[in-house]
Amino acid sequence: MNNTREADRAAAQGTAAAQGTAAALGTAAAQGTAAARGGAAARGAAAARDEAGQADPRVRCDTRTRIQQVAVELFTEHGYEGTSLREIAERLDVTKAALYYHFRSKEDIVRSLVEDYFAQMDALIAWGRSQPRTARVRREILNRYVHIVGEGDQAFRMLHQNQAAVQTMASAKSRGELFKERIHSLVDLLTEPHAPLRERVRTAMAIGGVSVGWMFFADQVADRGELIDVVSSLATEIVESAHQEA
Repeated sequence: MNNTREADRAAAQGTAAAQGTAAALGTAAAQGTAAARGGAAARGAAAARDEAGQADPRVRCDTRTRIQQVAVELFTEHGYEGTSLREIAERLDVTKAALYYHFRSKEDIVRSLVEDYFAQMDALIAWGRSQPRTARVRREILNRYVHIVGEGDQAFRMLHQNQAAVQTMASAKSRGELFKERIHSLVDLLTEPHAPLRERVRTAMAIGGVSVGWMFFADQVADRGELIDVVSSLATEIVESAHQEA
């Protein structure tokens, strides 16, 4: 009898041990599966970040710029309303997830173009305010402004072509006022304090003429560098003529 009970106890212990081992193996397998899934998800996220350029700040900046350039091309070719984020991603040969890392909507792209332009203007104005009021500095301010206009001419043309669509954006309401503020700042830098109205108007017309001259002739010349020199020198002549009269 005793031998029988001992055998039963041994069998029960063996069964429990086997069940415990199976349970442990099952848990380990489940944990391994979860870890594998987590690893795959992490690798997928990392791949999306790499594709979006998040891994390297320099690549991220280049990717953002490429997105802006391609978006401007498509907005110009098909119109703002006729272009989707999917089409932008396809031309870039990236996933929509990579595109969304930088821009969540088409409006975000347009807003970024305007913000980049304002950032360049602000940097120019800050530099001008740190310089003495001389003819050399005025000439350099105008030259740098011409370069800003030249670098952004495709975006400006696209915005002009899609005026009806972009004017409905919430950001468009303040864009005009922000632009006027910066032009006023440039006029202040290019004229003497308390300059008469005639001088200030002439200077404002010189600044406005930069955009008109560039936009009208940019697609008619083979050498953009020559056009920069011509527009910059003419704007300088107009501004300096006001100082000579004073």
